[in-house]
Amino acid sequence: MLEKTTRINYLFDFYQDLLTPKQQSYMSLYYLDDLSLGEIAEQFNVSRQAVYDNIKRTEAMLEEYESKLHLYEKFLTRKKLINKLNEKIHDHLDTEQQKEVFSLLNEIKELD
Repeated sequence: MLEKTTRINYLFDFYQDLLTPKQQSYMSLYYLDDLSLGEIAEQFNVSRQAVYDNIKRTEAMLEEYESKLHLYEKFLTRKKLINKLNEKIHDHLDTEQQKEVFSLLNEIKELD
């Protein structure tokens, strides 16, 4: 369950601008603010089932966006490569070279 929540949170970060304001609100309240379906339903004056259906459809949309655009997949790949580079830097470069390369790696990290 935690892995799914983490994945959906990342997908939401990457693709939230492609969602409607209502979808953004429901997802944000449910996944980021940890509100229950009932609390969200009460806030929007709709049924729990309506909230549930909207969240499930939105999750499916996020997964569809990811299957086409691969932003999350590329993010994970970049993260792994940066970690490997960090290991290599420690093993093979002198202190001055490490500083230069770490600076460049930090610039790459900040892009995410």
